[in-house]
Amino acid sequence: MECVVEGIIETQHVEALEILLHGLCGAPKELLKIHEFCLRSGPNLGVVSSELRILCDLEQPKPTWTVRQVGGAMRGAGAEQLSVLVRSMLESKISKNGLRFFYILGYKLDHELLKVGFAFRFQKVVPITVTVTSVHKMLKLHATDEAVPVTPGIQLVEVTAPASADNYSEVVAAISSFSEYLAPLLHLSKPGVSAGVVPTAAAAAASLMSDGRGKTL
Repeated sequence: MECVVEGIIETQHVEALEILLHGLCGAPKELLKIHEFCLRSGPNLGVVSSELRILCDLEQPKPTWTVRQVGGAMRGAGAEQLSVLVRSMLESKISKNGLRFFYILGYKLDHELLKVGFAFRFQKVVPITVTVTSVHKMLKLHATDEAVPVTPGIQLVEVTAPASADNYSEVVAAISSFSEYLAPLLHLSKPGVSAGVVPTAAAAAASLMSDGRGKTL
């Protein structure tokens, strides 16, 4: 299970966001270059379609592979009132032969993306990960060198944290509190409920750039 919120920010303000995140985290960023394969199950795997994401980390000296399955969101009146999405999620490291294995099982490639950017990891009340990426689409199959931005000038910001049935309320509270630090630069909400670019972003970015540092939590 994981808790997640996301938002968008203009590329021109990403450096200011990085300064803020570095100040909050107190640790250097991690560079990201993720080749993402979105697979959908074939008819031999059941009537209900399922989706898997195979992630290849190209930033590592030797590319590493991960399989990820994101399930449904938590339902109920209580879940609707939360500002953070709580959903099931399974993730595991796999070998470089993993993609071929899922093809053999009957999964088909639906689409692929390239996400380039950076991440900060926070070890506070709960472990929180913030990723800031430019999302690219492939013009040709597996051609990461020829990928082009899906939304030029806009980058995706995702804030996630692992959770369980016992502690998700605590995790939701931690993410909500953390999101307030980023509010002048971007609005974070449940995936699919984006409020667009916030009007205070330019002024907040200018202040951060002139100050040159963030506030340590």
